[in-house]
Amino acid sequence: MTFKRMALGALLAATVISSAAVIAQSDKPAIPAALEAKIKGLSKAKRDFLISDPAEMFAGSYDKLFERLQTKTPQEIDAYIEGMMAAVEASKFNAKTDMAAIPLDTENENFNGWKLRRPDGLDPKREAGPFSLSYYAHGMGGGGVYGGGIATFAGAPVAIFPEDLVAGKVDVAIVGAPLDMGSGYRGAKGGPSAMRTQYGAGGIDMFTMVDPSKELKIVDYGDIAIDNMSTERSVAHVRERVAEIARTGALPFIVGGDHSLEYSDVAGLADVHGKGSFGVVHFDSHYDAGKGGVHFITHGAPVYRAVKEGHVQGKNYIQVGLRGPWPEKEGFEWMRDNGVRYHAMPEIEKSGWAATMERALKEARESGKKIFISFDVDVLDPAFIPGTGTPVPGGLTMREAIPIVRRLCAENELVGFEIVELAPVLDPTYRSALNANFIMHACLTGVAMRKKGIKQAGYLSDLTTEHGQPLFGEKAAKEGKTEKVDPSYGRGGRRRPTT
Repeated sequence: MTFKRMALGALLAATVISSAAVIAQSDKPAIPAALEAKIKGLSKAKRDFLISDPAEMFAGSYDKLFERLQTKTPQEIDAYIEGMMAAVEASKFNAKTDMAAIPLDTENENFNGWKLRRPDGLDPKREAGPFSLSYYAHGMGGGGVYGGGIATFAGAPVAIFPEDLVAGKVDVAIVGAPLDMGSGYRGAKGGPSAMRTQYGAGGIDMFTMVDPSKELKIVDYGDIAIDNMSTERSVAHVRERVAEIARTGALPFIVGGDHSLEYSDVAGLADVHGKGSFGVVHFDSHYDAGKGGVHFITHGAPVYRAVKEGHVQGKNYIQVGLRGPWPEKEGFEWMRDNGVRYHAMPEIEKSGWAATMERALKEARESGKKIFISFDVDVLDPAFIPGTGTPVPGGLTMREAIPIVRRLCAENELVGFEIVELAPVLDPTYRSALNANFIMHACLTGVAMRKKGIKQAGYLSDLTTEHGQPLFGEKAAKEGKTEKVDPSYGRGGRRRPTT
């Protein structure tokens, strides 16, 4: 995700620009009697403006605005309102002086060169399918257990074209999308390379004793080309490439990049699976359904646009981890009006994490639809992910996040997964990339569990949850008790003290 909350000035601009006309609120604020006496001479247009949204935004609240105006003379009030109205008009688009779009040089011979597929004839012919980038017989990519060779996601072999995915019968294609157009601090374009060179995405999961690298055919599908001068051009191409992966039958795992990607990823999957055919579980400290801004694609608006365009239904959207100063009341009302379920940190404080997690997991299964998981690393507390552009304190711990991601991916059929907003340049340690890899590994584990047929809710391995050793200690020894195997006692015939 994202400093999704705009600064006051930007928020004001977004509000007034989105107001094609001055519209008075349906629940008009009561004007104080002392002020009422001073504004009797105002025109209807100015009086209506006084109780409109743009007027409120100038002061922050109606109470502050009215308090400010009560100290002025009728003439000063008239001039003050006239000034605010002039500012609103000046903020609007002017076809004579403003660009409706940033012009591109369509005559440039390399206009689409940035996303051109490499022609087949440039490389030696090879048989389609994944291939290793390691020089060593038992080595893996640099992110793997052994190291050596060229770093890849989870130490996986590489695939370049859709034919490779089909020929290799690939289960999961991990692809980088280094889009970096977020607000706040930048640096999300470094996410894919950081996760490749850090461990945590491969190996066994001790909680379930499942190793996704052994159960699944996983590949590194490279990075999607990004035009970081244009979010619009970039997300359109990402949408094409995500759909390309999905059409082969492989699950796209997208490593961002900023959260603008959620729109392109969801839209690309809807292009293949059908609009409204799957739900989304969205982990984030921000709700990312901003609207009313000048740009239609931002890392603070993918949820709104995905729902608005019908790629996913609001009732199949679930938000987890919201906190901080955004959204305000209107944002929660928008979610309620569109059927979006949300689990903000205040609910976790009230009901506890275990209860909230079970509620979210149950809701994810309710529709019976497949799901897409969008994981913004800033849902985690900054103690675990300092390397993100818009951190918010008071977030999830890794011990809370890993189980719910693993269970979502094990207990539901997945259409894809994304992890976004990792900005490693903001973290002088390795922990942000490390923890991001462990989150992705949790989902890979869940997918592997499902492939193995392990669909039991909250499944944990007996081997790692019970040591199976004698259950008595010094007291039993002093009482002269000996140990015998009693098959009826617990799992695996654990020993218990007997006389």
